Amino acid sequence: MDLSATRKTKWYEYAIRFVFGGTVTAVAGLIAKEFGPSIGGLFLAFPAIFPASATLIEKHEKEKKEERGLSGTARGTAAASVDAAGASIGTIGLISFALTVWFLIVTYPPELVLAAATIAWFTVSVLGWYIRDTFM
Repeated sequence: MDLSATRKTKWYEYAIRFVFGGTVTAVAGLIAKEFGPSIGGLFLAFPAIFPASATLIEKHEKEKKEERGLSGTARGTAAASVDAAGASIGTIGLISFALTVWFLIVTYPPELVLAAATIAWFTVSVLGWYIRDTFM
């Protein structure tokens, strides 16, 4: 984990993420109000922060290479693709969370279901990253 990137990120880059994420969430709320929570939930699953973060990751990696006099296009693209892989794996983890809730909520107390779903999400996400890291 490289925390030095947080010092290099400009305030407006954080603002872009915040505004984009908030807008997506607000639109999902409006859709839920109009068409019901099932449809609204589908839109809430949209990766609100991913598009902004992927472009910022690509930009930062490209700038780091260009500071050394090199072309950073390939490095920026590669870094953004790793972020996309993580988002995809996280999505699979969220699907396991949703399925766990769906199957257990009618039988068990909500607290237990939430705990089980969180464990399912964490396990599937970590396992997915381990598989990707080991075999690809």
